[in-house]
Formats: sequence, C-alpha cells, structure tokens
Amino acid sequence: MKTLDDLLLLGDERLYQVCQPVLPTEQPQIAGWVADMHNVMEQIRARYNFGRAIAAPQLGIMKRLIYMNIDKPVVFINPELSDLSTDMFELWDDCMSFPNLLVKVKRHQQITINYLDEQWQPRQWTMDGALSELLQHEYDHLNGILCTMRAIDNTSFKWRSS
Repeated sequence: MKTLDDLLLLGDERLYQVCQPVLPTEQPQIAGWVADMHNVMEQIRARYNFGRAIAAPQLGIMKRLIYMNIDKPVVFINPELSDLSTDMFELWDDCMSFPNLLVKVKRHQQITINYLDEQWQPRQWTMDGALSELLQHEYDHLNGILCTMRAIDNTSFKWRSS
C-alpha cells in the first residue's frame, strides 16, 4: 500500500511526463491503484486539511487515471476533456505534490469529461465551477502539466497560511 512517503513532490521529473492510457488488460490493477490513491489522499487530508482528488502520476503510476472523493468515490479512467467554456475564472490552486504552495491560475468555468468507469463503461459528466477546476487540475497531471506552469504571472505564488 502506497503512503504519503510515495507522493511525488515538485521537481520530480515524473510529474512532467505524459501518462499512458490504462489498457483493458490492466483492469485487474485498477482497484489496487485506486486503493493507493485513496490512502494517500486520506493522509494528505489528515496532515494538510485539503484534498478532493488525486491523479495516478502523483504516485508514480504513469497511467491516465484520476480518483476523486468528495461526496462519494469516483474513478476516471482514460478521461478526455471537451466543450471547455470560453468563460474563465481565477483561483488560488493547491496541489498535493507541493502542499504548502498556492498558485493563482485561470480555469474554464465549465467542461465536459468523457471517461470510463471502474466497470469499463463509458461515462460523460459536464461540470462547472469548483468541480470543473478540480478535474482540469487533475487532468493536467496526466499530461505532465503542473499548476505552477499555469500561473497567471510571476507574482501568482504564495505560501498557505497555517
């Protein structure tokens, strides 16, 4: 079982790599990957009081897999974003891979995400606001993009207050 010690931190070269799709032959591994992601996210929540979702590459699992747990667990396998709204909003983004740093970014107000669920069934979800931002952040991880790379300008960084 992966723990907080397995979380990749800012500067780890793997965080900048594009992930590979989850293959149908890898379906038996998904439950274990999701359990690891859930475990690390719970440890982040306990230590830093945040964490709504995590992307597999943050644990060195270089697959297109996102785990979100707000009201209930949701697994996004091989997600693709579409229908990104032209309306944007600014926010201070945080990341488990650099938990004390906040980065001001712009995100699309609304997106649609197409993905496979844990039963390998196609799903589609249109999200706006906070959920839209969250999935854009996690989706970026699958493409080797960190929110530090999306900073609005060079003054868009601050430390999290204790």
